[in-house]
Amino acid sequence: MGMRINAELPLPADLKAEYPLSEEIISIKKKRDQELRDIFTGKSDKFIVIVGPCSADNEESVCEYVGRLAEVNAKVSDRLMIVPRIYTNKPRTTGEGYKGMLHQPEPDQAPDLLAGIIAIRKLHIRAIRESGLTSADEMLYPENRSYLDDILSYEAVGARSVENQQHRLTASSMDIPVGMKNPTSGDFSVMLNSVVAAQSSHTFIYRGMDVTTDGNELAHVILRGGVDKYGTCIPNYHYEDLVRLLEMYQERELKNPAAVVDANHSNSDKQFREQIRIVSEVLHSRRYDPELKRLIKGVMIESYLEEGSQKIDENRVYGKSITDPCLGWKDTERLLFKIADEC
Repeated sequence: MGMRINAELPLPADLKAEYPLSEEIISIKKKRDQELRDIFTGKSDKFIVIVGPCSADNEESVCEYVGRLAEVNAKVSDRLMIVPRIYTNKPRTTGEGYKGMLHQPEPDQAPDLLAGIIAIRKLHIRAIRESGLTSADEMLYPENRSYLDDILSYEAVGARSVENQQHRLTASSMDIPVGMKNPTSGDFSVMLNSVVAAQSSHTFIYRGMDVTTDGNELAHVILRGGVDKYGTCIPNYHYEDLVRLLEMYQERELKNPAAVVDANHSNSDKQFREQIRIVSEVLHSRRYDPELKRLIKGVMIESYLEEGSQKIDENRVYGKSITDPCLGWKDTERLLFKIADEC
C-alpha cells in the first residue's frame, strides 16, 4: 500500500483535557470574540488588523512578537482590534517545503504530527496567557481545527482551499469570523459563493460523525490578489476592485457584508515593504467612500521581529521568516500607529 500509519493521534477532547484553558483565558476569548462580532455586525467601527509572521515557526520568537503587539494594542485599542496572526500550518503550492509547526515542531527536523498538534496548542495558549490577545490561524485541514476550536478568535480559508466543499461546510459550523480568500485566479464569484456556503446550514460527515451546522453569519471575504495564466500577479485592493466587490455583495443576499484586505501575497507580489503603501491606499479608499468604510473591516499584514525571509539552515536568525518575507518590527510598529491615526 502507498500509505502507512505513523501514529494514532489523540481525540481533540483528550488533547484539550491534557492542555486545558484556564478560566482567565476562557474569559479573554469570550470578550475578544464579542468584540470581533460587534465589528463584523456593524455595532463597532473599530478597524481590525490581523498581523504576524507568514508562519509561526518558533514558540519563543512568536510569543515575543505577540508580546510586542500587546504593548501597541494597549495604546490603540480604542480604534483598532489587533489580532495576532499565528499560522501553524502552511499550504505549499507544489507540496514541497516547510508546512508549518503542525507538521514540523522543529523546522529542521522530520515531520511529527503528534508532537505538532501538541506544540501548536501549547503555543496558542501561551500567547494568550502572556499577551491577553487571542489569535488567528488558517484552516488548512478542516478536521484538525478541532484541536484549536476553543482557542481561536478568527480563522481564514486560503486561496487553494476556498473551492473545497469540506472547507466551506466546516466554516459553516464556526461561531467566530471566518475569512474566505479569493482563489489564486482572483475570481470574486468563487470567493462569494464560498461565503454563501459558509453562511448556510449543511449536513455532512465530519470526523466520522453525521453533523448539521447552523451556518456562520460572520463569514466574509479576504482579498489577496490573483495570478493570471502567465503567472503575473494581479492585485485586487484598488478602489475599483473594492467598488466592484461591494456591487457583487449587493447582488447577493448575504448577512453582514464584510471584507478584509490581505496586503501581501499576490496583492504585493510578495514585495513585503509594499504592504505599507497598500494599507495606506486601502485606508484612503475607506475615507473617500462611506460605503467602503462599512464594507472593509480590516487588513492582513505579514510581519515578524526581523524583516525579510531566510532559508532553514544552521545560521537561522531569531524572529525572521522561513517562508514568505515579512515586514520587520520597527516598520510594523510605525504602520500600526499610522493605521490607528488614519482609520
